Amino acid sequence: MSKHPPRNRKSNAGSEPRAGNSPRTAAPPQLRIIGGRWRGRKVAFAPVEGLRPTGDRLRETLFNWLQFDLPNARCLDLFAGSGALGLEALSRGAGEVDFVELDRNTAQMLRQQLDLLQAEGGRVHNCPAQVFLSQPGPPCDVVFIDPPFAGDLWQTTLDALVNSGRIGENTLVYVESPRDTAVTAPASWQLVKEKRAGQVCMRLFSA
Repeated sequence: MSKHPPRNRKSNAGSEPRAGNSPRTAAPPQLRIIGGRWRGRKVAFAPVEGLRPTGDRLRETLFNWLQFDLPNARCLDLFAGSGALGLEALSRGAGEVDFVELDRNTAQMLRQQLDLLQAEGGRVHNCPAQVFLSQPGPPCDVVFIDPPFAGDLWQTTLDALVNSGRIGENTLVYVESPRDTAVTAPASWQLVKEKRAGQVCMRLFSA
């Protein structure tokens, strides 16, 4: 028999975690800029459900279409999300990009990434696309419309854009949608490019 009384064994439940054993916060997801002055740079974006950055292959195709139209262009990214399209445009020579994003955390993360890149031509607007389009502003050279696929916002956004005063002579409008989604552009617009890749349809219109 032991001469010493048994030690009280303390349960770990409710005890303070040891230094160095605290749970790690998951790093935010990232995307890679694929061309231009920031080629290869990775930028973080908010881990928001349903946020779907345009993939590398689709972006490569799109910006091959736009390569001669981006230098010094005024661009509008109406559902900015991760910022994939607007950041790629700035990297490839766009003069300015207005990023429109409804989600506050996503918009804040995008502002942080613009600061890290020292992207002076980028401006983030934390509001719905319809609200932004209802406000006066100059015509754009390139407009990106890539809303959440679950929202069915393509046609209402196109209609609002047409009536917004943001369309100038030869404005290019990119629309990314599910493969079989019908989109009706004004009769005066020309469908310049169209491609289906997997479950996605890419369309580029000239106003």
